Amino acid sequence: MVATLGSMAVSGQPAMAVTPLKEPEVSPFARPTPPLLVQRAIAALDAHGAHIRHRDLVGLVDFGKASREARFHLVDVAGGKLVSSHLVSHGSGSDPANSGWVQRFSNAYGSNASSPGAFLTGVTYYGKHGRSRRLIGLEDANSAALERGIVIHAASYVSEDMAETQGRIGRSQGCFAFSNSDIGGVLERLGEGRLLYAVK
Repeated sequence: MVATLGSMAVSGQPAMAVTPLKEPEVSPFARPTPPLLVQRAIAALDAHGAHIRHRDLVGLVDFGKASREARFHLVDVAGGKLVSSHLVSHGSGSDPANSGWVQRFSNAYGSNASSPGAFLTGVTYYGKHGRSRRLIGLEDANSAALERGIVIHAASYVSEDMAETQGRIGRSQGCFAFSNSDIGGVLERLGEGRLLYAVK
């Protein structure tokens, strides 16, 4: 007598348990950030390698998303994974109607707009927004970042509560502003000599 496959083998000996096939997991590296943006950030790392001392981790800003979304990503390039995602502001000059969406970029002094492209993270300092980090623009589109005072800093107009209740967060004068709860971790992880890459 031949038993069914579930209990006995064809030969009459007990069958080994059949382990169901496991669906391959999607890499967390690709989950919150479109792969193309990650590829562009890595290309920027290669293009500006002479200026960037630390290539293990990058900050990636997706200005194609609304400000209510966590569109700043810390990406572990060496490990191929996402570290964390955060709310980040854009400049008022990039969104004159205060819609929560970036409409345009500018590198001009006094524009209060965000600039795209590759930035080198500089030293930290204490200013009117508390502990902040300077940024050096590495491309024509953001070459005036240092002179314009475009930095990473905290701001009370960036918060999860504001994103939920108003459908957007506040605007900066072109800086990358984070919530008071997130700024410490961002400054520590995205230390001096690393890449911040902003794109739409």
